[in-house]
Amino acid sequence: MSERERVLDEVRAAVHSEPRFPAGAAIDLDFADGTLTVVGEVPNVAVKKRLLSCAAAHPDVAGIIDRLRVAPATVMGDKEIRDHVRDALMNEPALSEAAILTKVGDDLVPARRPPAAHRGVITIAVDDGVVTLDGDVPGLAQKRLAGVLAWWVPGSRDVVNGLGVLPAEEDTYGEIADAVRTALEKDPFVDASQVRVAVKGAAVTLTGIVPTESERDMAEFDAWYVFGVDSVDNQIAVRAGAS
Repeated sequence: MSERERVLDEVRAAVHSEPRFPAGAAIDLDFADGTLTVVGEVPNVAVKKRLLSCAAAHPDVAGIIDRLRVAPATVMGDKEIRDHVRDALMNEPALSEAAILTKVGDDLVPARRPPAAHRGVITIAVDDGVVTLDGDVPGLAQKRLAGVLAWWVPGSRDVVNGLGVLPAEEDTYGEIADAVRTALEKDPFVDASQVRVAVKGAAVTLTGIVPTESERDMAEFDAWYVFGVDSVDNQIAVRAGAS
């Protein structure tokens, strides 16, 4: 057996042993020069991130090319997704001073020209349901919030958050915790007052009580949507009538 085949067999076994691996899912793997390529579609962001983490844990995997997509809640064309992301960013008060541009083919189309003393430029591109955010914003909070808003568009299959932060800002556990709390507070389908957030490193732990499994899941997805989160331990309990 070649090294490539050995690594692929071991990664495949590890991925399939992940408890959330979807039954019948077709996940294609390739390995060359220390880089693992992962291709396929999974039902949600939690499964995507867990499978990628599982694959990255193999000692011979030095890097990953991520082509794992999330099945969209609503099927949309790229233009429709781009328009929804644009509107979400333009309607967010924390991003009100940022210029917003959309990439249409090779052209950059201004959606909003802010005052002369603007703070940041965000460019939105969408290709086959994958949203890419480029440009720069004045803080990690804005970068993370923009990514969450892009993920919330029901047609999004993945979000590549390439936004830079100018001036550079040191990341902390507190920054990640604040970003997760902000996502939960802005999510109309989650009662953030019933969910507690703890962060150690890039690992998030959620606790609390919610009335339904769907709200529990949405709270977890919100945490995964935050840029820089590597793991989410969802300890939220479900209790009918909780409020």
